[in-house]
Amino acid sequence: MNFATAEQIAAAVLYEGYMLYPYRATSTKNAQRWNFGTLYPQEYAEEQRPAESFFLLTEFLVIADAETRLDVRVRFLQLVRRRAGSTWQEWEEGVERSVELGNLAPGELTSEQLSHPFSFQATDTVTDAVNNCSPSDDISGSVEIRIGPVRNGLHKVSLQVRNTTPVENAAECARQKAMLRAFVSTHILLSVTGGEFVSLLDPPEEFRADVAACQNVGVFPVLVGNENERSMLLCSPIILYDYPQIAPESEGDFFDGTEMDEMLALRVLTLTDEEKDEMRNVDDRARKILERTETLTQDFLMKVHGAIRGLRPVSGSPAREPSAETFPIGDWNPLAEKSAPESVRIFGSELKVGSRVRLWPQKKADIMDMALEGKTGVIEAIEQDFEDNIQLAVVVDDDPGREFGMMRQPGHRFFFSVEEVEPLEDANVEEQA
Repeated sequence: MNFATAEQIAAAVLYEGYMLYPYRATSTKNAQRWNFGTLYPQEYAEEQRPAESFFLLTEFLVIADAETRLDVRVRFLQLVRRRAGSTWQEWEEGVERSVELGNLAPGELTSEQLSHPFSFQATDTVTDAVNNCSPSDDISGSVEIRIGPVRNGLHKVSLQVRNTTPVENAAECARQKAMLRAFVSTHILLSVTGGEFVSLLDPPEEFRADVAACQNVGVFPVLVGNENERSMLLCSPIILYDYPQIAPESEGDFFDGTEMDEMLALRVLTLTDEEKDEMRNVDDRARKILERTETLTQDFLMKVHGAIRGLRPVSGSPAREPSAETFPIGDWNPLAEKSAPESVRIFGSELKVGSRVRLWPQKKADIMDMALEGKTGVIEAIEQDFEDNIQLAVVVDDDPGREFGMMRQPGHRFFFSVEEVEPLEDANVEEQA
């Protein structure tokens, strides 16, 4: 298997959110993990309300013949609890796990499902006298692959990864204990020789109906590697486009793709000596961030401050200085307070904060519109912009972080126009009750 050109992107996915600034075990946001792509043990997940994820499913298309071979690599982190630093602060360190299936012939897997069980054993765990879970420290799972012909030369691959780790007394098991038996940041790399994958984001017209029939749960497959090559796929729990790239200015991981390298580097440099000592003793990955940051040159900071990827000519009339006549402002006052309506009427139903709706994004602006299509949620707020457009802030029902959305935290509220939501029959069930 040769995944060299995709390894850097895959590593960024694997460690996204692994630890966040200020990179200390005592930091609240590092004590409560929120990694993407977490698969809990099935017995534990099914006892939760709402249920947690214990499997992922990806479906994609591959153009193949009798000589085509498919390689699969499933990767995730297994958390190992250990003592960090001189303060003996508990820290969940990630151990990389990989499950590989190679030289698979699509034509030979069309008649039956391939099931591949696997298991790993953790080491150096910290025992806890109060433990409602099984003391077993191993994890187990399965990879299941089914390939079916669509038409001559085109095959549909269905691949499922499941966490089958046993958990005693699962209904009473604490989340922190379940995390030690979870697959964290689970993703899949696939390589094909003698064939090619079909992009699910930009498929050829002849394959669009087949692509629409593909189902993906927990991950989404995108093409990776050199642009225009179709020999590798990354099934990622983080939303990506085809051929994602690591910024060439970046000199190493910061484990937080939502922040800029420049800002994180400057913030690390402002830590006190005591904070740096704690960061250094968390684990090797935190120590490497500190060592790299403390030796950064001024040239690096200038390089990550900003970069021009390319320039293009502006079409149309020659450039001219803007004026009041060009952009009339009139009586508009950007500082004026505007109160949003308490309710809106859609399809004969009056919707207000707390009403339940189904989402039908119309703009198709990005992959989030595809991911949220048909989802249900609750209106958290009704807002009005300076152009008098009504926007509904919706918290999605199956967002694992929906409680943050109800707290108005960024990343867990999504805004839609009144044309993009459908009232549910129980939209105002709370009011009627």
